Amino acid sequence: MLRKLVMLIAVAGLSFTAMGASAQSFTLVGQNDLRYSKDHLTVAPGETVTVKLVNKSHLPAQAMAHNWVLLKAGADADAFDDAAQSAAANDYFPKSRAQQVLAHTDMVAGGESDTVRFTAPDKPGDYTYICTFPGHFAAGMKGVLTVR
Repeated sequence: MLRKLVMLIAVAGLSFTAMGASAQSFTLVGQNDLRYSKDHLTVAPGETVTVKLVNKSHLPAQAMAHNWVLLKAGADADAFDDAAQSAAANDYFPKSRAQQVLAHTDMVAGGESDTVRFTAPDKPGDYTYICTFPGHFAAGMKGVLTVR
């Protein structure tokens, strides 16, 4: 009887935890000034996060496409961007460095959008996100996802 009661309490606790799991949604606009509309996002550890990237540019895709790449803690954003510049065939996403990425959208042209859903890292800290389209990161198209 006691074992059944303990099991019932454990199952109830797990159900409460699952129901209490929170989620955050963000919409970022990739702008012609080579900036994201938001350069700082804050989430809780383990939280479900949805990021929608919208490109409202009227320029041709070869001139003004954007993506959103969230790097793992400790990843070198400059080195990642350098590698991306030789990955044009893969929309400037370097497959050789994919293990350094927590989440990313596809490259989106003007009038397009893409959405990515992921679980925030359990470890609190700051995680850099960048656009890898040529010249965008160097011009300042980056931001920070803070987990706390």
